[in-house]
Amino acid sequence: MKTKIFLNLAVKDLNKAVAFYNKLGFSTNPQFTNEKGACLVIDENIFVMILVEEFYQTFTKKQICDAATTSEVLISISLDSREQVDEMIEKAIKAGGVDYIPAKDYGWMYQRTFLDVDGHHWEIFYMDESQIPANM
Repeated sequence: MKTKIFLNLAVKDLNKAVAFYNKLGFSTNPQFTNEKGACLVIDENIFVMILVEEFYQTFTKKQICDAATTSEVLISISLDSREQVDEMIEKAIKAGGVDYIPAKDYGWMYQRTFLDVDGHHWEIFYMDESQIPANM
């Protein structure tokens, strides 16, 4: 079995969160979805498990942070072009997310950031690896 990544995020309203991510183009895997959480497919080996806060709490002894006011993690996804980055941000905004930080263009990398409906921080970027400066 190939290594897979399952990113787990606490959400306040499961249906609202599922609708948001579906509008971004992430499909829902019904095999791992119920009233406590949903599995969203980003890619064949990358998944987001969105779990209602009460269920999420059963996996940790730590307090769940309020992602609207506290940074818990920076989630980054690379895409194949600058245009795809802009398209993803526009989808996020239309679905209820927030265009959080102005676009950054480093020449070799283009990055934009949105907050989802629960305040989770997503960085979407395109990187031309052939243009990465030698002194990185």
